[in-house]
Amino acid sequence: MDESSSANSIENGRFRYIHDKDKGPPEAIDVHHVIVRKNKIKGFILRLSHLPLLASPICFFFVQGKSFAVVLWSLLVIASLIGLLLRKLVEKESVIILPAFGVQLETHYGSGRTVRHFVPISKILKPVINECVTPVTCYWSLALIIRGEEELMLVFKELCPPVRMLLPVWKALCAATDIVETSAASQQFN
Repeated sequence: MDESSSANSIENGRFRYIHDKDKGPPEAIDVHHVIVRKNKIKGFILRLSHLPLLASPICFFFVQGKSFAVVLWSLLVIASLIGLLLRKLVEKESVIILPAFGVQLETHYGSGRTVRHFVPISKILKPVINECVTPVTCYWSLALIIRGEEELMLVFKELCPPVRMLLPVWKALCAATDIVETSAASQQFN
């Protein structure tokens, strides 16, 4: 990796952050991606775990003498369940900042489906980084305070990247919404 691409990329065991700032003039489009890193062994084990599910209807047919219609329906139900599981897998989430217009949030799923949500810049009051604490875990999230909305809008709806990946996105959102970031808040996360 060369020096310019390493400055635009952060990696850990689970995620990879990429900042595309080399496209167009500096005031144009600012794109931030958080990509789920693929683990080949985990993917192989996941696919291997589907084999017993697919083999069980065939065993019903040969061992227990069930009708072919039961086997066909079982295969159809199992295939649809596997499809639903694979459809929910998120490959990456992107934040596209258009300083004069707004912010587009994108979620790319493993099935090829992409969900986009646009927020006009005039509706964004402030981007915030929250610490989320549950009985089991603690993680950070990036959210937008939206004018006229009672709830925060999560920037990364499906993924929970570490705070060092959230910080550059937060700084870019603060710059786009003309909010002055405090040095104490910036130093707290470094």
